[in-house]
Amino acid sequence: MKKLTYLKNKKIGINALCKCILIAIIPILFAGCTKEFKSYNTDSSGITDAQLLPDYNYLGLWFPGIQQNIFGEEGDYQLCQNLNSDCYSGYYMSPDPFRGNINNQSYALVDGWNSDVYNMGFTQVMSPIVVQLNHKYKAPTTSPHFWAIALILQVQAISRVTDYYGPIPYSKVALSGNSTPYDSQQAVYNSFFAQLDTAVNNLQAYVTANPNLTPFASFDMVYSGHYKEWIKYANSLRLRLAMHIVNIDPATAKTQALKAINDPGGLLTTNIDNATLTGFGYHSPLWVIANSWTDLAAGASLTSYLNGYHDPRTPAMLTPATSPASIAGQYVGIRAGTPVGGKPMYGGYSLPNLTATLSLAPSMILMNASEVWFLRAEAALRGWTTESAQTDYETGIATSMNQWGVPIGSYLSDKTSTQADYVDPLTPQAGVPNASIKAMSTITIAWDATATNEQNLERIITQKWLANFPCGGWESWTDYRRTGYPRLFPVVVNNSGGTISTALQIRRIAYPSGEYTSNAANVAAAVTMLGGPDNGGTPLWWDTNKGKAVPVNF
Repeated sequence: MKKLTYLKNKKIGINALCKCILIAIIPILFAGCTKEFKSYNTDSSGITDAQLLPDYNYLGLWFPGIQQNIFGEEGDYQLCQNLNSDCYSGYYMSPDPFRGNINNQSYALVDGWNSDVYNMGFTQVMSPIVVQLNHKYKAPTTSPHFWAIALILQVQAISRVTDYYGPIPYSKVALSGNSTPYDSQQAVYNSFFAQLDTAVNNLQAYVTANPNLTPFASFDMVYSGHYKEWIKYANSLRLRLAMHIVNIDPATAKTQALKAINDPGGLLTTNIDNATLTGFGYHSPLWVIANSWTDLAAGASLTSYLNGYHDPRTPAMLTPATSPASIAGQYVGIRAGTPVGGKPMYGGYSLPNLTATLSLAPSMILMNASEVWFLRAEAALRGWTTESAQTDYETGIATSMNQWGVPIGSYLSDKTSTQADYVDPLTPQAGVPNASIKAMSTITIAWDATATNEQNLERIITQKWLANFPCGGWESWTDYRRTGYPRLFPVVVNNSGGTISTALQIRRIAYPSGEYTSNAANVAAAVTMLGGPDNGGTPLWWDTNKGKAVPVNF
């Protein structure tokens, strides 16, 4: 009941864990994010100048909140990711018929849900970073190594925002606090790469001069203050972003990818390197949504691949279904856009494994080493490196199996297993079409040196997708849009009114309505840069892969 009230009344997500830091310095309820951003630079936090020290303490206060709000607590996570990219990536589908099933999961985009992505990125990540930039203890000059961490976190968080919407306010936000103008997505990506340059250079300089010091340790939810790990993370993030733009700007993509791969600071290579959020009282929003709210079930696309591949990670990732009786003991998810009835109609379908992966206080993964091995495999497949694409691919799978604590067995040599058909025993029913569907992919697991590059790309992305579960929905949705893989089941019911193609699937979410009332001229310019109407069917700048839609096979 508390959650339902939260969803109905939510305006912006001021995280309870961060109120003590943020609420006084962000007194505006984001009715117009871009119009009001200058006021966020007024420091009224209640911390007096007499209490401030010309060292790391003041700057460090901001970081736990910044880090936590990349995902947010359960309400923000549900709106920013779980009911958006987590569903669009095929990982999850809710058994709750929010708004009578007229919601984002069936492509009826809900402004209040979509606005939360924008609000979280700007008010709870960007705002405290802008304060550090403009406060008298200016982080870029007084603490360049702290500023490096801020830039990495900013790129991590805001890359999701631009990959949800397209053009966003960025350069003026980052430099002066005035976010009124929008930047093209290409310009935003160029800024990301430049900011990662600064971050890596700053951290490397500090590590060289102070090899045994960890001044950030008291504020670090990711690496306990170990800057060498932050350098690996920054390089890996650069590699991820480079691959995002491979279809639209292959020259820049290759340059940035090789810069990441060849940097002496290295990449994430083992699960010890995984970038995870933990500590400071933070808890898993996925655990609460699934266990306390019962709003979360596995997606049908996910279970169809796990079942078809006889994947040893399946029992670690998911719990078996309990009802109806015909599927009890099996791993069965809900297909996106299914008109679910009131709880508990679909409540017996497979859930994320709460014991193995979603205990109340686990790590939330920002980026793992297995993803980086798959990125390296893709770079090798494209001929950018002399690495073996097969070796990188198989290392990525083995690293994921190790992360999940399961034996790999003969998985890498399986040349026959493919995605399984999906059967939903609760459909068809009165007024509800049949959600059952035939498998859409014939790609196998074992590397095939005789296959085309396109076939092996599908292998890489499909296994990368499996390895990025349970927290990587936003990245997996990006991979799907840029490559067409894995082959995800389309929505059962499309409530977009024709603005989103069922076969092509959703490409973005719409700008918040508040931008049209408070920043109309600039959001109109952003739509012009977008090159199409402000709806879920218009592709982003880097999304050139619309031709890979596969026939819907019901």
